[in-house]
Amino acid sequence: MSPIDAAIIRRKLQRIAASLDGLRPVARLSLEEYRARFYERKATERLLQEAIEAALDVNAHLIAELGGEVPEEYYGGFLKVGQLGVLPVDLAGALAPSAGLRNRLVHEYETIDDAKVLASVGVLLHLYPRYIQAVESHLTKAGL
Repeated sequence: MSPIDAAIIRRKLQRIAASLDGLRPVARLSLEEYRARFYERKATERLLQEAIEAALDVNAHLIAELGGEVPEEYYGGFLKVGQLGVLPVDLAGALAPSAGLRNRLVHEYETIDDAKVLASVGVLLHLYPRYIQAVESHLTKAGL
């Protein structure tokens, strides 16, 4: 992997971290409070989408750089980076469903379930820092 590719990956990791920072206050809201705050709901959906999409991009970069075939489905991208040793396999499996959340946020506007979105905030705040750490560790071990 070239230093340029590592720089792109690190920029995307920073985007994930910034999105997580934006999501932290939302995690403290009750479902009733969350539903009552239109702009915070919309911002939450967008921050979730941005964090997940940045991770999907990172996954594709890493898979391509490691000589793997990038899966057609985003879910499989998380699993593949686990198989390639970038992420612990259990973490990869726990992260993979976030690809489905991204798809729901992007494609199914009328059917977004506020309770599931709010619950996902907590999940991302728990899992994605571990994702960032694992990818950064991989880059460091590669001397990048």
